[in-house]
Amino acid sequence: MSASPALPDPALPTPLLLGVDFSSAPRPAKPIVAAWGRRSGAVLKLDSIEALPSLEAFEALLRTPGPWVGGFDLPFGLPRELVEHLGWPTDWPTLIHHYAGLSRDQIRETFAAFCAARPVGAKFAHRACDGPAGSSPSMKWVNPPVAFMLHAGVPRLRAAGVHLHGLQAGDEQRVALESYPGLLARELLGSRSYKSDDKAKQTPERLIARKDLVEALEQGRSRLGLRLKLSHAQRDALVADASGDRLDAVLCMVQAGWASTQPNFGLPARLDPLEGWIVSAVPADA
Repeated sequence: MSASPALPDPALPTPLLLGVDFSSAPRPAKPIVAAWGRRSGAVLKLDSIEALPSLEAFEALLRTPGPWVGGFDLPFGLPRELVEHLGWPTDWPTLIHHYAGLSRDQIRETFAAFCAARPVGAKFAHRACDGPAGSSPSMKWVNPPVAFMLHAGVPRLRAAGVHLHGLQAGDEQRVALESYPGLLARELLGSRSYKSDDKAKQTPERLIARKDLVEALEQGRSRLGLRLKLSHAQRDALVADASGDRLDAVLCMVQAGWASTQPNFGLPARLDPLEGWIVSAVPADA
């Protein structure tokens, strides 16, 4: 793990901020969504939102020159318990290389066999960050298929040479952190749902929840202490997107904005270098 950076030098340029709502199988109808912004003090200004219809477009995004700090909504690691049980490499770069060489069918079959041998209520192995973040286990292959998101996304992050803090050194002008929009959304909305890809579930209640979530972000009501600055058109577009993909990208950008102000990018000092960590999640023993 690399040394903890100092707080940002005010004489240096403030990095751009990036938030990415990732898909392992992007297409024009369901693209990867990237939100770009910048921080001025405690204010985050949303500059633009991009739709990336392919993994090739995602690769091009990663080559954007820095300085930038990005929050990516996909798991960067697998549970140590799972890796050790399977006898896979326990060195993170070697593990990711091994994982990238598997097919999705092989991943599904391997993980399903692991789960089948375990008792009800403890089928999946978890990373240390899952509990504090409220995130799905990164070995889950359906609803949501985060195991495939890791498979599609992390090898591309490595190939792009970005700096994966705590996992693998790279270009420190392009910093990639694991983000999870649900962590910030739950802080502001509780258990209320604000999105669905199912048109039948795109209800007035979810519309109201998106309005409330955007308002809370603009007022800076989260523990991250940052206020989101939007134009009227941007606000309307975030609220109108019933899938929540644009809003999720912005939530990841806000988490990246917080991380950009923190020593060690806000990651715990005792981060497991195999599992990684979700930015802004608070360790259980903190």
